[in-house]
Amino acid sequence: MSDFLLYYQRPEPATWVYLSSFLTLGLYFVFHRFWSIRNLDILLLILLAPGILMVNEGRKRQIWAETLAARPAIVASNQGPQPAVASITPEAAGSVLIATDLEPLDEPPVAADIAAAPLEDAGKKLELRGFVWLFIIEFILLVRLFLDPLMVRRPLLDPNLTTGGLAFIGVSMLIFLMANVLMSTPRMQREQGPQLGPGYPVLNMLPALPTIPESSVAAAEKAGPLDESSAAAEPQVAYVALARTLAILAHVAVVLGITLIGHWHFGNFKAGAGCATLYLLLPYTAQMTGRVDHVLPAALLVWAVLMYRRPMIAGICLGTAAGLVYYPAFLLPLWLAFYRQRGLARFSAGVIGTIVFLTVLLSVGGGEQFWERLIQMYGLWLPRSNDLEGVWGLGWNSIWRIPVLVGYVLLTGLYAIWPRQKNLGTLMSCSATMMVAAQFWHGFGGGLFIAWFLPLLLLTIFRPNLEDRVALKVLGGGNAIRRPVTTGLDMDAA
Repeated sequence: MSDFLLYYQRPEPATWVYLSSFLTLGLYFVFHRFWSIRNLDILLLILLAPGILMVNEGRKRQIWAETLAARPAIVASNQGPQPAVASITPEAAGSVLIATDLEPLDEPPVAADIAAAPLEDAGKKLELRGFVWLFIIEFILLVRLFLDPLMVRRPLLDPNLTTGGLAFIGVSMLIFLMANVLMSTPRMQREQGPQLGPGYPVLNMLPALPTIPESSVAAAEKAGPLDESSAAAEPQVAYVALARTLAILAHVAVVLGITLIGHWHFGNFKAGAGCATLYLLLPYTAQMTGRVDHVLPAALLVWAVLMYRRPMIAGICLGTAAGLVYYPAFLLPLWLAFYRQRGLARFSAGVIGTIVFLTVLLSVGGGEQFWERLIQMYGLWLPRSNDLEGVWGLGWNSIWRIPVLVGYVLLTGLYAIWPRQKNLGTLMSCSATMMVAAQFWHGFGGGLFIAWFLPLLLLTIFRPNLEDRVALKVLGGGNAIRRPVTTGLDMDAA
């Protein structure tokens, strides 16, 4: 019986897109109020998935092209006996045939029959289309989030399942996703994405933990290393353990933080449970579960929102996120403006203390690399125009990153003064807006770091009217977290 009961296989990304999309629509689509912002938000979240699939498949094909081009034995003549790596499995052959737009053959082709160059070009074109798709959907999300502070009337639209059902699905999904992280085969960050740009250098040392099924690319890599240097580049055991631990703890922190925000700050536990369950259901979460550089900043931003009544803890969370991946540093003007009337000193102390602590850690070990690490952590370089990833490295002229960056800085200044009266709702929506906008000038895979804004976006979608949650009212002399008054949250104008 164990032969089939314990034979669990992770679904292919495309299969999970269909399954999770239908389940998301069934649980969250408001059928009795078809023309609602909630339904638009749900559709936009689902429409992110095709772009992710195209990027992932494009990278697979490029790695296959590198494999074919780097192994002379593979491209040798198929006359006579061939080495074990000279043949391609039927699954791999299907992937290659799709990439080269060839008709299927009766017999699996050998690698010598396939040119690496057309396969690589096809992979780059597909990856570029995926990033463009992501940019289009994220631009629509950007406009929607920018208008969110103007949406005062927010009807209560609960999920279509009971709280117990949502909790059961959420816990089950969390267990399966974390099991995928534990059982994954760590690899250097090739198939799942590029290295980080500016940010804490330690994150670049962590391997990717693929949580999707073993692809033809993985099969090619198992056939043997491309060269001796790649064999030596296998991730160290300590880094693998650290990556698994951080990924699991960060996802648990995101889910727990979202749920507690719904319970404490929204006064609606079902909204928090529904929001956390939707985070676990989305195809992006299943495909990028093992990317620490994606989920760790997301967890810190969620807990900064959760602890907004404790300015120093919120400052520590936001300062840690900014120190690790650099881009959340642009949230500081918004958050400083929120605490301007009360709590500014405590919040600033938390941010500055955390940044100083992370900087001191860089000096451990000393050496000439300290200044290089310091420059990378703070992003102390001019906008780069070479060695970029994403759309800026696949065909778009990188010179246009400069006006996009200028517009981003102007948006940062705008949110420091508008809305004039900032509350918890605008703090979440404006923070999500800033992290979505960062994708457009992120030169190292921008558009794919969806986790940086996804939890904040979901909280914005599910939030009630929070106009009374301003720093002057909710922050007292102490740091105690006070449960909000739930009166009015269950009314139509909530």
